Amino acid sequence: MGRLTTIKPRIGTLPPRLGPATGEVERNRHRDASLEYRGWYKTARWQKLRMSVLIRDRFTCQMVGCGRVDGNTSRLVADHKTPHRGDERLFWDENNLQCLCKTCHDKLKQKEERAQSRW
Repeated sequence: MGRLTTIKPRIGTLPPRLGPATGEVERNRHRDASLEYRGWYKTARWQKLRMSVLIRDRFTCQMVGCGRVDGNTSRLVADHKTPHRGDERLFWDENNLQCLCKTCHDKLKQKEERAQSRW
């Protein structure tokens, strides 16, 4: 009986289809440079405040109807209940922060904020 050989692939490796949208990286750099409060997110003070909010909320998404618990803090967001829009007092107010899972923050919360900004 002869030896079996593997069939060589006929399709080459495809390039990744996901990645930063065209101009997204440059847009983020511009926003970081022009909006002072964007730098606040990169401070040790913010990291400490964020962690205290996640612990306070027991790593549980506070969005009504979700309640997801996730020990992986990279999938959780310390979200401002009332958008601060550069107001330092609102930005650092622990009572204005809540724990949201990334899914709720990126979809539901952003949708709510966009709807409010239209009025």
